[in-house]
Amino acid sequence: MRHGVQRGYRTTAGTGQGGRRHGVLWGVLGILMELLFTLAAVCALYIVWQMWWTGVQAEHEQVEARQSVSWQSPVADDDQTAIAPKQEGEPPVQPENPLEGDLIAQIYIPRFGDQWERNIVEGTTLEQLNRHGMGHYTTSQMPGQVGNFAVAGHRNGYGQPLGDVDKLQEGDAIVIRTQNYWYVYHYTSYEIVTPDRTDVVAANPEDPGAEPVKRMITLTTCEPKYTAATHRWISYGEFDYWAKVSDGVPAELTTTDASGTVRFINTRQPSAIERLGSMRPIVIAALIAYVVIFLAAAVAWRWPVLREIREGRRPRPEVSIYGWVLRHQPGVAPIRWLLLLLLIVAAAAALLEWGYPWLAANIPYLRDMSNYVAV
Repeated sequence: MRHGVQRGYRTTAGTGQGGRRHGVLWGVLGILMELLFTLAAVCALYIVWQMWWTGVQAEHEQVEARQSVSWQSPVADDDQTAIAPKQEGEPPVQPENPLEGDLIAQIYIPRFGDQWERNIVEGTTLEQLNRHGMGHYTTSQMPGQVGNFAVAGHRNGYGQPLGDVDKLQEGDAIVIRTQNYWYVYHYTSYEIVTPDRTDVVAANPEDPGAEPVKRMITLTTCEPKYTAATHRWISYGEFDYWAKVSDGVPAELTTTDASGTVRFINTRQPSAIERLGSMRPIVIAALIAYVVIFLAAAVAWRWPVLREIREGRRPRPEVSIYGWVLRHQPGVAPIRWLLLLLLIVAAAAALLEWGYPWLAANIPYLRDMSNYVAV
């Protein structure tokens, strides 16, 4: 009998140890899965930063630049628009001597959407392209001049101003607006070249060794779109006419509603997040809300862990990182989930504002992939 009892006791004990080992294994696997899930979320959020948030920040900078110069609106107070008549004679040159980073023009390409609009600043450094939309090659001509008005823009990230350049069709309007004048070009052709082909922005890209005889526009961007850029996509257009901003809007940028009223096609207003332009207020707001709710919950309900200790129960060990954080928040379950969510929001916003720019500036692979420069 004793022998049988002993054998039964050993079997039970062995099963208990095996169960504990099994539980520890599943706990380790659970934590590993949480770490992998977190890493995947961080990588996905990096793509959000690259594809979306850099564009929001660029749009914020462009809105501020347009507001700072206070250019005359071509649209009347009642939103009605006059079609600016084509002007005869030599197109005026504006501006004449811009400085690096100055806003020199705005560009509209209806093929990219009625609400598509970007700034053009002087200079094509990454700082200018990342922050201000598109940049004018300083060695090329100004809008309307005989020669080549050449500008560059990103194909991916930072608002991807030329992300849809492959959709251009022959005859599409490319409209440039300076402070006082409109310059209307029409798209003619494109070519894909290697980065060393600087002749594409020459005064006469069709025959770089000859004097220019046309008024051209050239748009340059990276190719291919979503991978390391090995080539450049070059789009060409030729000048059609110029008009005065004070006279209205070029016909290419207007539409007529059912009542016969002519309106400017671009009615887009910056969103609330574009007006914000920074994640700092979101980080601060999330942390303040967390502290306030945390203290209120601590006073009203206290911590579940402390309640277990007070009742003489030993707190069960956690085998989950997020479970441990959730369990150590005060309050009832909905409050604890809210506190955890606020921490996640603050962490995600902090990554967008500081974490990913630091990674893109200091890790060579990410720097090459994102074209990021610290400013």
